[in-house]
Amino acid sequence: MRTWRSAGRGGVGERGSVAAELALALPAVVLTLLLGAGALGAASRQVALQDASADAARLLGRGEGADAAQRVVGAAVSGAGISTSRSGDLVCVTATFEASIGALVRLPLQAASCALDGGR
Repeated sequence: MRTWRSAGRGGVGERGSVAAELALALPAVVLTLLLGAGALGAASRQVALQDASADAARLLGRGEGADAAQRVVGAAVSGAGISTSRSGDLVCVTATFEASIGALVRLPLQAASCALDGGR
């Protein structure tokens, strides 16, 4: 008859296997969580960049200067740059930023928006 005490001693060679498996899996889980958090941060910067480029295009359309547009984009996403163009009745702003996820992954973010050019 097998007792509870003797049932637990079946695999003496397997001692510590759970700790070894955890030690192997834990870095992968942590890396996945960090990359996921970084990707969410980059996505939120992309949304802020798009919103700021729309605001900057409206400012330029109202006749404000390029420095005001740069301030709006820089306030929304620190370190972002802009380029502007005019085509017919439209003024367009393209905002760019290089987001980093961790130390090795860099993502170029870009958002463009146009507005009617009523300030001319």
